[in-house]
Amino acid sequence: MRLQKETDAAAKDGSHGRWYGDACGTAFAMELLGERWSLLIVRELLLGALRFSDLRAGLPGISAKVLTERLGTLESAGILTRRRLPPPGAAQVYELTALGYAAEVPIMELGRWAAHSSRHDPTLPLSPVSLMMSLRTMIDPLAARNFDADIGFAVAGQEFRARLVDGKLPIVREAVEGAQAVFHAPAAPPVAAHFYGDVPVIDLPDLVLDGDDELAARFAALFSLPARLD
Repeated sequence: MRLQKETDAAAKDGSHGRWYGDACGTAFAMELLGERWSLLIVRELLLGALRFSDLRAGLPGISAKVLTERLGTLESAGILTRRRLPPPGAAQVYELTALGYAAEVPIMELGRWAAHSSRHDPTLPLSPVSLMMSLRTMIDPLAARNFDADIGFAVAGQEFRARLVDGKLPIVREAVEGAQAVFHAPAAPPVAAHFYGDVPVIDLPDLVLDGDDELAARFAALFSLPARLD
């Protein structure tokens, strides 16, 4: 039996076996990301580094204390790191390590799996990053083949650029100027209602579309929620 201080040390450094004592990689993944909010913090950082205040804005239900604790745990586990931006910004930001960014695929697949449940409620609040990750997850790659598009999203004060090329949809934090079409909204839900609820832009007063209407409509048609399995 391990000494108590050895067990405590394992809990702090993210050692495999601290919760389940199980060699399975899934068990270890839960030990790394299974605490409440941890997985969503990683989700928010998948499109780039953020300040503490940015993370709280994307996760309004988390307290400053819990966010501080989770960031420390994720840093100890090698999933994220922190650095200070050069002047004139000089703000501290948090960003994923290579291990952290590698969590994108399982996070996307977990979201796709959960969307099959009839209990999934797409009308709940949604962060801008969560919306962007849903687009990367829910695009129909076959329908998107041989279709290129440069689409901008200005959502809740954040700007993103989605460049669709032959079924692949990388999305980055980037100014929307110059995009073929740009969706503007004060929050993510109106955009989600258009993409996943087939609500026309004209029926969504909080959603404004600039640019090529026809291209934007063709782009939005590439996304849908999966069929329910229960």
